[in-house]
Amino acid sequence: MLYIEKKDYDKILKHATDGLPNEACGLIAGTADGEEKYVREVYLLTNIDASNEHFSMDPKEQFAAVKDARAKGYELLGNFHSHPESPSRPSEEDKRLAYDSKANYLILSLEDREHPVLHAFLIDENKNVTENPIVIR
Repeated sequence: MLYIEKKDYDKILKHATDGLPNEACGLIAGTADGEEKYVREVYLLTNIDASNEHFSMDPKEQFAAVKDARAKGYELLGNFHSHPESPSRPSEEDKRLAYDSKANYLILSLEDREHPVLHAFLIDENKNVTENPIVIR
């Protein structure tokens, strides 16, 4: 289970809509208590690909986010990106590029702009996808 505050969800949603028509991306960090993960910090990063079909995080921003999270005593819980025109599920490219089986991969679909959909996924070494429930509080 992944817990995220409404203000952090809103931060991700704004970053994604501001980034249209391209995919937006970022990192999430926080604390873990067994299978329960708590997002405490959202890092909004630049999609240096400037594409509506894929993303690459700016390496300098990524490094700064990880450094900041560690300084705050948080662990990296995963990443997020938006799908401007497709559902909230991992694409074949998303699965291929998923290298950390412990990371949460959040995908925010803006396919229906009036009803955005956010899901979190775990992707194992064999590229099997499992949805990890999200609680927005």
